[in-house]
Amino acid sequence: MIEFGHSTHVGLRREHNEDTYYADADIGLWLVADGMGGHEHGEVASALARDTLVREVRNGSELVKAIQLADEEIIRHSTRRSEALPMGTTIAAVRLGKPDAFEVAWVGDSRIYLWNDGLRQISQDHSYVQELIDQGAITSEQARHHPHRNVVTQALGVTDPQALRVESVRGELKPGMQLLLCSDGLTEEVKDTTIASIVGRTDLSAQECVDHLILAALDGGGSDNVTVILVRAR
Repeated sequence: MIEFGHSTHVGLRREHNEDTYYADADIGLWLVADGMGGHEHGEVASALARDTLVREVRNGSELVKAIQLADEEIIRHSTRRSEALPMGTTIAAVRLGKPDAFEVAWVGDSRIYLWNDGLRQISQDHSYVQELIDQGAITSEQARHHPHRNVVTQALGVTDPQALRVESVRGELKPGMQLLLCSDGLTEEVKDTTIASIVGRTDLSAQECVDHLILAALDGGGSDNVTVILVRAR
C-alpha cells in the first residue's frame, strides 16, 4: 500500500512559481520539475516536462526515455519562440513498479532521498558546487553558502541533447521505506538533518510531513519556490 503527500509554494521572495509536480499512484509516477528561464518561461518548461513524462509513461515508455523525450519537447518549443534565451527545467522522478520495485531518474539539482531508518540522498546534483565537492575543493557545508550554488550543469531544454545525462537508480521500496522528491527551494533552506527529523516522524501522515517541510523552508527564508513530494510504502 502506498501513501503520499505533495505540495508546492511560491516562497516568500518570488512572484511566480516555476516549479511543477505530478503525483499519481494509479500509474505509479511522481515527479518534481524546477523551471528556469525568466518570467513565465520556466513555468512553461516545467509544465512541458511534466506533461511529456505523464504521457510517455502512460504509453509504456521507460522513465529515462520519457525524460529524454521531454528534453526534445522543450527544445522544440524553445525554437519556436522569438526570444534568444532558452528555457529549461530540472526533473526528479520516481516510477513504482510491482512488486516493490522502484526507479528514480533525474537531471539537475532537484533531489531524491530514500528513507530507510535514516535519510540518504540517492540522486546526485548536476551542479557547479557538486563538481567542486567531488574535486575536494569545498565541503558540503561550504556549498550551502557558495555564491554559485544555484548554477546547474545539466537541465532539460538547455543542455546539448548529446551531452544530456539522465541518471537513474533502481531499488526496492519495502514497507516502512519512503521516497522524498523536492526542488532546491527545500534544500536551500533546510538541512538534511532537519529534513530527516521530519520525514522520520511516524506520528505524522505523509501529507503532514510535506506540510512541515514546506513550513520549514519558509521559516528558513523561503528564498525560492519550494515543492515537496513524499511517497511511503506501508
